[in-house]
Amino acid sequence: MADQSEREHKRDTPVSPEEWRALRKQVEELATVLEKMRLADYLMYLNRPGRVIWMNFLISLFRGLGVALGASILAALAFYLLKQLVILNLPVIGGLIAELMRIVNLQN
Repeated sequence: MADQSEREHKRDTPVSPEEWRALRKQVEELATVLEKMRLADYLMYLNRPGRVIWMNFLISLFRGLGVALGASILAALAFYLLKQLVILNLPVIGGLIAELMRIVNLQN
């Protein structure tokens, strides 16, 4: 009961100018943080599920293309390095690499 009467007393007392300034400062800080978070843009984005699905599709498409392109470049680089090792004609490694290159060429 004491808490309730305390709350009622606090509600009845006028707010001092310092409290108003502090409250205004906090509200301005909150507004700045929300602007930095781009919360309004995010909420608009979530309210359009078709756009969310489309964006996720595009993101996954580009991610898949990036993986395929990166894997192709790495495989080509590895094949080039193996080819250069064969040219060096190292006895043990050269034979293994030549066999590997023969298998790869048969696949193509």
